[in-house]
Amino acid sequence: MSKIEVNTVDTQCGTNLTVGSACKSVTVAGNDIRSNAYKAGDGGNLVSQSGTTITLGASGDTVSLASGASQTGFGRTGTVDWDTTPKTATFSAVSGDGFFCNTTAGAFTCNLPAGSAGAIVSLADYAGTWDSNNLTVSPNGSEKIGGTNANVDLNTEGQSVTFVYVDSTQGWINTMDSTSNERGNAFIAATGGTITTCGNFKIHTFTGPGTFTVSSAGTPTNANVDYLVVAGGAGGATGSGGGGAGGYRESHCASVSGPYTASPLATPTSLPVTATGYPITVGAGGAASTTSPTNRFAHKGNNSIFSSITATGGGGLTSDCEVTPTNGAGKEARPGSPGGSGGGAGLADGSTQTGGSGNTPPVSPPQGNNGGDGG
Repeated sequence: MSKIEVNTVDTQCGTNLTVGSACKSVTVAGNDIRSNAYKAGDGGNLVSQSGTTITLGASGDTVSLASGASQTGFGRTGTVDWDTTPKTATFSAVSGDGFFCNTTAGAFTCNLPAGSAGAIVSLADYAGTWDSNNLTVSPNGSEKIGGTNANVDLNTEGQSVTFVYVDSTQGWINTMDSTSNERGNAFIAATGGTITTCGNFKIHTFTGPGTFTVSSAGTPTNANVDYLVVAGGAGGATGSGGGGAGGYRESHCASVSGPYTASPLATPTSLPVTATGYPITVGAGGAASTTSPTNRFAHKGNNSIFSSITATGGGGLTSDCEVTPTNGAGKEARPGSPGGSGGGAGLADGSTQTGGSGNTPPVSPPQGNNGGDGG
C-alpha cells in the first residue's frame, strides 16, 4: 500500500481539480470534509453557509424530499397538506393532513389522532351536505376537544375547520372555522326589477324601463328563463270603439312544475340567457282621443320588449283623416286598427264598423280613456 503526503493539492491549469475518475468512489475515512459551499455539477449551490445560517439550494431552486423520505425538526406553519381523495365513511385522521368529507350518502365520524403539542388536522365539507348528514369529530381515548372529552358534530353546510392540539387541559382547539360556503352558481343569478321568491323560483317584475342583469347563467341545463311580456293597451275613442288590449307573450317550460299556471297560449320553450344585461322596455298605454268631432281616433298602445320577445301594443281607432265617409252624410267610418288586440270601431253617430284584427267592436263609451301600461 502506497502513501502520499502533501500540504496542498492544486490544479495544474484552469480552475478544476479532479479527484478520481468516472465510475470511481473517493473515500475520506475518519476525516471531515469542509467547505463554505457544496455545488452541483452545473455549479449551483447544494448547501451553503454564511455565519450560522445554512441554506439549502440556491435562488430559483426547488428543494424536495425523495419519495418515501420524511422530515423532522422543520415544524409547521399552521397549514396542512390536503388529501384530495374525499372521505365517504368513518376514518382516522393523520396529523398534518386536511380531509374533504363527503356525507352525501350518510353521516360518519372522523377519529382524531393521539394528541401531541402542535398536531394539526383540517376538515372540509366536500359536497355542502353537513347540514343534512353531519360529520362527527371524535377525540382519541380520554383526550379533549375544547376542554371536554366529548364528540363534536359539524352540521353547517359548506363548513371547514382546523383543529390544533395544544395540551392535556384543552386538548384540540378549533383555530379556524369557515361557513362561507363559496361555490359556483348552479342556477341563474340576476338583478333588476322587483324581485320576489316563490318556492324555488325568483320572479323579476318590471313596471317601467329597467335592465334584467344576469351575473351568472348557471349550468347549461339551467341557463333559461320563462317570461311574461304584456304591451300597453290603446286609448279609448270618444263616441266610437274602444282601444285594443296590449299583446301578450308568455313561455312556460313544459319540464318545469312552476308555482303558477301558464296561459294556454304560452309557448313551451324557455329563453336561454347569458351573463349580460337585458334592457327592458315596458310599453305605455295609448292616449285617449280628443273630443274634437274631426279627430276622433284612439292612440295605439306601445310595445313591450324583453330580449328577442316583443309584445305588440293594442290597436287604436283609425283617424278621421284616414277614412272616407261611406255611410251617408255625417256618418264617417272609423275602423279599428290592428295591434296586440285590435281596436274597436264605430261611426260618428255611434254606429258600428269593422274592428281591427277581427275583433268585435265594443259598445262606444261616451268619453275616451287612456290605455293601460304594459308589463
